[in-house]
Amino acid sequence: MLKLSATLLCIVALSTLPVAQEAHEHGIPEQLGAVSFPTSCSAAVQADFDRAVALLHSFAYSAAESAFREVADKEPKCAMAHWGIAMSYFHQLWDPPIAAAKMDPGQKEMERAQQIPGGSERERGFINALSLMYSTDSKLTYQNRLQNYTEAMQKLAAANPQEVESQVFYALALLASAPPSDKTHSYQKRAIAVLQPLYDQHPQHPGLPHYLIHACDNAEMAREGLPAAQAYAKIAPSAPHALHMPSHIFTRLGMWDESIASNLAAQAAARKQGDTGEELHAMDYLVYAYLQLGENGQAARVIQELKSMPELNRGDFKIGYAATAMPVRYAVEQQHWDDALAIEPPPSTAAPHVVAIAVWARGLGLAHTGHAADARAQAATLQQLEDQLHKLGRDYWAGQVDIQRLEVLAWASQAEGKSDEALALLREAADTEDAVEKLPVTPGPIVPAREQLGELLLLVNQPQMALKEFQIALANAPGRRGAVTGAARATQLAEVAEKNRQTASPPQ
Repeated sequence: MLKLSATLLCIVALSTLPVAQEAHEHGIPEQLGAVSFPTSCSAAVQADFDRAVALLHSFAYSAAESAFREVADKEPKCAMAHWGIAMSYFHQLWDPPIAAAKMDPGQKEMERAQQIPGGSERERGFINALSLMYSTDSKLTYQNRLQNYTEAMQKLAAANPQEVESQVFYALALLASAPPSDKTHSYQKRAIAVLQPLYDQHPQHPGLPHYLIHACDNAEMAREGLPAAQAYAKIAPSAPHALHMPSHIFTRLGMWDESIASNLAAQAAARKQGDTGEELHAMDYLVYAYLQLGENGQAARVIQELKSMPELNRGDFKIGYAATAMPVRYAVEQQHWDDALAIEPPPSTAAPHVVAIAVWARGLGLAHTGHAADARAQAATLQQLEDQLHKLGRDYWAGQVDIQRLEVLAWASQAEGKSDEALALLREAADTEDAVEKLPVTPGPIVPAREQLGELLLLVNQPQMALKEFQIALANAPGRRGAVTGAARATQLAEVAEKNRQTASPPQ
């Protein structure tokens, strides 16, 4: 049986010292759970090192970096401290995974780690694996680096079957490597096979429920992730991200009240710790959940809070995405097309796929208010943004923008009276969207393409076909208000149509 080593970390009131943070990262938690990562560094820094790893497992990246630096300052010959600093720059499940500005510092930390002699074979395995992510070979793409890292971590885990952290970081690498187009979720299932037995044995380890939630953040396995979702916030209750993460599963299962409670707690903790990115991430999930319950006034309150927040760095993807998506969700979910037309585009520093959200909203607003030509102009802008993303190697996000472009074109076609063309475009968008998974930064599309297809089928008086599309939409995203009400309308209209048919053609 796997056992934690003698150093058991149960962190309570760890530190009140302020730590400089990037806007998208988490503050210093007071309770992080139980982590033990034995190293060859001195016993004097072992607890500090364990604390830093615990911060890392709750994605408290800035705080983790500071904690690892403290270890390095106390013991300059601790190579794993430099591994930890570089690891704090590697945000495996976020966007971008390694910021361009962090590549050079990360490379320098790995060089220091490799130059320090000694250390166990296991420690050298961790260091050598992460060095592959920070390779100086400019020809390597991120995916090349990630594949090399994951393969190295697989070998390390196989060589250390009784060591917890080797297994946990390997499982995290598997999750980072999972292709969004793999609807069999093969990588996620491999990660679960590693994580679940460990979680049964070490129920206070923060990384185990955290990564189980991410592994199950899909329609197929969301129910399996519910026990981890219900536990993680209790394991690390002072970490804003731990308070928020359960809502990924709650959202997948349509558990809106639970999602709201989770994100209210996360928002409050993030605000207290000055973590703007995590605060906005929780607020975005709050707006989404409130809208599904029809609590539009509460959603509006959250957006007012957003407007009162000064000097948001929308060039930071996590901040830019949430700040742009919230007012768009509010307008489009309620079909307030004048509000959609009034959406302000984010500044030029925002990522192209963040800008696309605002362009998409305006395009839909124009199409739904009868301005088809202007809507097509917005679709052309979306095409330009898609091309930019392809050039940047951001093919996943380029695909998401392409779906938005098809949706705008579909509703423009409908505004022009071309219903068959509109249906074909929306069906293409829905099929494309359903073929890939969302990324963790978002609770889901603003309005799923499949749900929009159901709405369009109702408009063109095809309620039975609309009902089928709404049923598929609800299987993908249970409890979404638009699909629930759409399915109810489609059922009612289909029954009326059938009754009229029977009346017009009585049985012989």
